[in-house]
Amino acid sequence: MIKGFIFDLDGVITDTAELHYAAWKKLSDDMGWQFDRELNEKLRGISRMDSIKVIMDHNGVSLDEDTVVELATKKNDIYVESLDDMTPEDYLPGARELLTHLRSEGFRVALGSASKNATKVLKQLNATHFFDVIGDGNSVSRSKPAPDIFLYAAEKLGLPPENCIVFEDAEKGIDAAKAGKFHSVGIGPEERVGHSDIRFDTMKEATLFEVKSYFKDLF
Repeated sequence: MIKGFIFDLDGVITDTAELHYAAWKKLSDDMGWQFDRELNEKLRGISRMDSIKVIMDHNGVSLDEDTVVELATKKNDIYVESLDDMTPEDYLPGARELLTHLRSEGFRVALGSASKNATKVLKQLNATHFFDVIGDGNSVSRSKPAPDIFLYAAEKLGLPPENCIVFEDAEKGIDAAKAGKFHSVGIGPEERVGHSDIRFDTMKEATLFEVKSYFKDLF
């Protein structure tokens, strides 16, 4: 039976993708690196350190680890500063309604995000109270597509993977859910999350009624 829900943050609860893009673009411009929206798509759902390595590989750049960490920290500083402007108006349409519904029906809810700034984002959204567990980039060492963050969240919820549904907007996130034997809901286009158990174009369509209708034998 489904007893828990685990949510990615960016692209599911809120959309900080544009803030991430702007921060990576500024860092890349400062470094004289090529960076565009097509390359930015390859960063969806992966950690900061993995992201900068993707950008470096694309640009044929090799740097020592200390410099890589320094640059990743610089990007994070740019991004974190931009978070100060987030408000409770910045939920994606349908996300707050779903979280409220899950709370009212007594489901256990966790965050499973690669972001190391997830707690700040939740505070800016006034969303912390919706979550029993917050799993983020500080919780595990391996990022998606490894299932570690979702396994961490499920363990903290006290539930096995087969009793949980993961909401994800990234290809690697769905890969991680499948690797961990979780049920999955994809948010986004077919070409990105079509391998999820069920897919919706947006969170507004992903109501508890629709999810229950699809997984009817598990509720």
